[in-house]
Amino acid sequence: QVQLVESGGGLVQPGGSLRLSCAASGSISTVYDMGWYRQAPGKERELVAEISRLQNTNYRDFAKGRFTISRDNAKNTVHLQMNSLKPEDTAVYYCKADRVVDLSGTNYFEVWGQGTLVTVSA
Repeated sequence: QVQLVESGGGLVQPGGSLRLSCAASGSISTVYDMGWYRQAPGKERELVAEISRLQNTNYRDFAKGRFTISRDNAKNTVHLQMNSLKPEDTAVYYCKADRVVDLSGTNYFEVWGQGTLVTVSA
């Protein structure tokens, strides 16, 4: 079984920074495109940033210049460095992998983590 586990959320003041991490666990062969999403109270889940296995990145406009997504293919991890945080960044942040292949060759599609809460407040 393949799982994604996020960490790094918490309470931060406006203007502060947080670094989120997501680790894929299980007997993993390959993790393909990964991304960070967020869901604020009363709102739909939305893409924050995504990164391909070849390190190509894509950001939503609100994340550009403030957030940086990165990954370590050897460790099957993805990170989201968030700077200049604003109260409107408050949300549960989720990690997602579009496709994961385990050592038996089994494909897992649309694998989500359980989420980590980020609260930006004075």
